[in-house]
Amino acid sequence: MSENVLEGPGAAPRLTALEELELELAEMDENRIGLGPRIWRSWKDMRAATRNLIDEKPSEARLLFFVLLSDIVFFLSMSLKTVVAPPESFKSEIPLSIGLVLIGALFLRTTVMYIFSFILAKGSAAFGGKGTWYDTRVGVFWGAIVAAPFGLLMALITIFMNWLEPTLPILGNKWVALVPYWLGVLPFMWIISQGLSEAQHFKSNKTSFIVLSIVALVVLAGGIFFGISGH
Repeated sequence: MSENVLEGPGAAPRLTALEELELELAEMDENRIGLGPRIWRSWKDMRAATRNLIDEKPSEARLLFFVLLSDIVFFLSMSLKTVVAPPESFKSEIPLSIGLVLIGALFLRTTVMYIFSFILAKGSAAFGGKGTWYDTRVGVFWGAIVAAPFGLLMALITIFMNWLEPTLPILGNKWVALVPYWLGVLPFMWIISQGLSEAQHFKSNKTSFIVLSIVALVVLAGGIFFGISGH
């Protein structure tokens, strides 16, 4: 006799284990969100998107994919800003080895992201964070992808400024030319701070944002001073 029988008048049929599994898989497929729509949702509510992603328990291979994808966008945006359209005031200061530096950064960035998320997980625990390193990786790695388009946008703005430089010489001023570099950091830190705060169950991401921004600005300033200036 089939297990898919009624238990009483008006009762729903009882599903077999196989049917329950098929139904669960169908629901998972229906609820699956593409990368583009997920990024769009994250721009509107990063914390909710991060929580949904953590609840999905993505595999380590998927997390690695997030990092590698953000690595590629990072490499593209940095190449555009420093090689394709460097500001006039920087052209004589950019070392010939900048291509090798960018390639090195591409490969090292993945390792740095893992170390970065580990430090954030341990540091957050000291301030009452309840998330694991895995949760932190999800929040930080996904945040890196969500923020990546802003870095690419800043690279395109750099190219546009370089195109206008003959008409507006002030755009060639070193400090003016640095504006897209600084502006590219802020969205990254804001989005990462939200992913981190949700992963650690913090009520607000303001403290995370301030701390991450200070660290990022120090690193960026050091990179500009020692890298671009060649000192």
